[in-house]
Amino acid sequence: MTLVEKAPSSATDVVECDVAVVGGGPAGIAAAARAAESGAGTLLIDQGVHPGGQVWRHRNEADLPHVARRWIERLGRSGARVMTQSAVTDATPDGLLRVVRGRAGMSVRAGTVVIATGARELFIPYPGWTLPGAMGIGGGQAMLKGGLDVRGRRAVVAGSGPLILPVAAAMARSGALLQGVLEQASVGRLASFGTSLLRHPSKLIDGARYRSAFACTAYRTGSWIVRAEGDGRVERVVMTDGKRSWSRECDLLCCSYGLVPNVDLASLLGCVIDDGRVVVDDWQRTSVARILAAGEPTGIGGELAALTEGQIAGLVAAGRNPAGEAALTRGRSSWLRFSGQLATSFALRDELRHLAQADTIVCRCEDVPRSRLDPSWTARQAKLYTRTGMGPCQGAVCGAACHFLFGWPADRVRPPLGAPEVAAVAGSAIATDAGHPSESRA
Repeated sequence: MTLVEKAPSSATDVVECDVAVVGGGPAGIAAAARAAESGAGTLLIDQGVHPGGQVWRHRNEADLPHVARRWIERLGRSGARVMTQSAVTDATPDGLLRVVRGRAGMSVRAGTVVIATGARELFIPYPGWTLPGAMGIGGGQAMLKGGLDVRGRRAVVAGSGPLILPVAAAMARSGALLQGVLEQASVGRLASFGTSLLRHPSKLIDGARYRSAFACTAYRTGSWIVRAEGDGRVERVVMTDGKRSWSRECDLLCCSYGLVPNVDLASLLGCVIDDGRVVVDDWQRTSVARILAAGEPTGIGGELAALTEGQIAGLVAAGRNPAGEAALTRGRSSWLRFSGQLATSFALRDELRHLAQADTIVCRCEDVPRSRLDPSWTARQAKLYTRTGMGPCQGAVCGAACHFLFGWPADRVRPPLGAPEVAAVAGSAIATDAGHPSESRA
């Protein structure tokens, strides 16, 4: 792995490569490593300080699990170039990417692009969710990895999905006083999911290990957060199982409801999106020629599924036929079944749609409460009437929430991708190519 230390001297300079991989999580690392090992000139572009994405976020490689260290080391040996702290803000189907790095804009020209942009947390608004001390499950995990001291602090982990267990375990091991661990899915659905894991015994072992880390704390299924309360920050939470409610004193609340694929780049490039996921064929090819996708953008399946899809995408991007690697093709089929079971087992209950009260903020960036949003609108109308989705996160938080609450399909994706702070730099890079009809975000 060769780190790209400096941006080109001007926005008109172009970095050339055979394969550009966007996203440095497990799928992106696997794709870049396999493409480079196959002889393709490969560039990995990632927003993080180090390759690893959110799931393998780290300060020291020694803190990573063995599979993560092995793949990051393999990426380093592969000859791939890595451009960290960089964001793709615009792209065209012919392989031209606009990239912002620091305060510099540049262009990347790739023969083939692999989209491995991961996923983000799904937040469902509830009273008090904007109080300091309330965060997502993944956010809590990231802060722990970043050095957050939780010793002696009372914590609740709640929401839905397999990420609850490792985060609750990490909290307990870090010295937090767990007051409750809640999963909204019913015990019956979880039992069905557990049965499906018999095909993946390593995951059952991981689950048992995580649960043992907080064995003294109740793990309640069919239960969820009703509201968070406190004077200026989270001080207590109210929970329910649909029949009765109870409260616990709390300093930290980690609550989110699974993951949502990041498909903005794929959508901008014209790839077919179905049910919030990028549609790909057996070789991870999208509907647009020379654009592939791997990992969470194609459906939530976890790091091992992402590694499998990333390897296939990397081989195909480099012009190789993965059919000769039977373990990969078998693994892909197995992980597709697992992804489907994951979606079914952790499907969200209808009660969660009714948590937000009239004064509950839905769009945090623009301070838009539930009372100002009409379910009969479209996402576009909500933007025009209330600016919902137009703040710094550009709908990354409220967009998925509004889809769940009101059924609004995602609004049209326009460049520059990402938050407004990169838009000014992105604009200078985009403007240098007069032949590219980029639009400003409305």
